[in-house]
Amino acid sequence: MVKVVLRGLAAALVVLSTTISSPAHAEETLPLSEAVDSLPLGTESRDGYSRDKFRHWNAGDNPSDGCNTRAEVLIHEAESPPDAGPNCRLEGGRWVSYYDAVTVESASGLDIDHLVPLAEAWDSGASAWTAQRRERYANDQGQEASLVAVTARSNRSKADQDPAQWLPPAADAHCRYAAEWVGTKLRWTLTTDDAELATLRELADACPLQNVKYELAP
Repeated sequence: MVKVVLRGLAAALVVLSTTISSPAHAEETLPLSEAVDSLPLGTESRDGYSRDKFRHWNAGDNPSDGCNTRAEVLIHEAESPPDAGPNCRLEGGRWVSYYDAVTVESASGLDIDHLVPLAEAWDSGASAWTAQRRERYANDQGQEASLVAVTARSNRSKADQDPAQWLPPAADAHCRYAAEWVGTKLRWTLTTDDAELATLRELADACPLQNVKYELAP
């Protein structure tokens, strides 16, 4: 009887420990205007930034599939899935780059964009993170908006600019882009600066039906 009780207590402690160490975060849905108002305001600084401080691309969500994060995102976002050969070499497939409404039929023509660029994340709070948390950010597939397959041309024109400096060439994409930008910042508790916040409020006014969905990063 004592052994049974002790085993029960041990099992309960394991469950309790798991719950404490891995808290669940519910997905939030907010109108874009409310989500923008939820963003913390801060002063950005790029002191000490290096792209190398965000390790990517790592082995992805499924290390056993032989594909890195870039390839996993490409496979997930494809409208017509590519074939994955040895070393996850992708052949065929079709994608639509929503930044510029361009259809792409070769994985080599696409970049995987960090919706909130690595430099912008650094400016907005990631400079204080551990290397492990920066790696999780750089390879985040826990929220679809965090990483997006787009044409290399559109991604490189964006570079590390925020919405006050750059918006997608396709005007129809602006509401979605604003929502995904805000959702990514809320997911990772990143700050905004004054110019960025003003632009996001203008976008929210222009997109009254747009919602933001996000879940806090673990």
